[in-house]
Amino acid sequence: MTTTSHRPHSPAPAVKSDPVPTRTTATARVFAVLRIAFGLTFLWAFVDKVFGLGYATPAGKGWIDGGDPTAGFLGKGASGPFENFYHSLVGDFWVTPLFMLALAGIGLALTLGIGMRIAAISGTLLYLMMWTAVLPPDNNPVIDDHILGAITLVALAMVAAGNVWGLGRKWSQLPIVQRYSWLR
Repeated sequence: MTTTSHRPHSPAPAVKSDPVPTRTTATARVFAVLRIAFGLTFLWAFVDKVFGLGYATPAGKGWIDGGDPTAGFLGKGASGPFENFYHSLVGDFWVTPLFMLALAGIGLALTLGIGMRIAAISGTLLYLMMWTAVLPPDNNPVIDDHILGAITLVALAMVAAGNVWGLGRKWSQLPIVQRYSWLR
């Protein structure tokens, strides 16, 4: 014979866990400002190199004036163990257009908050190449602003910084982006 308890069954108390902490609005905004600032640095480099505004690119030596935006850095600025490799790139027909496309594309993606993964990967690659072009760095044997920039771009992509004050959410809803998540 079996007996049944007539006591009401109460579920076990829920264990309160602290899942991955959510970002606060302030944190999300800080990442958005950092993303936009990095985007504008890439866009500024592009504009200065196109028009030779006299900052990093001498006045009258812009791409539009027939100057080579990569010649100064790769030809004269490169030093260290990869110096010969970077010197050999000066004047190659594909180097300047690819470099300029990278500056504009990374800058637009970061500023608008779209394609953050692609921007992080290509920006990190560009930063690492610039880092290897001047080894060892002047002020620290390992870390310089190029390494910090690369780390920052990866972090911005990981936290989906394009979703705040950017077009990241709308971008991720596009059918092609939903189909190919690496485009986020």
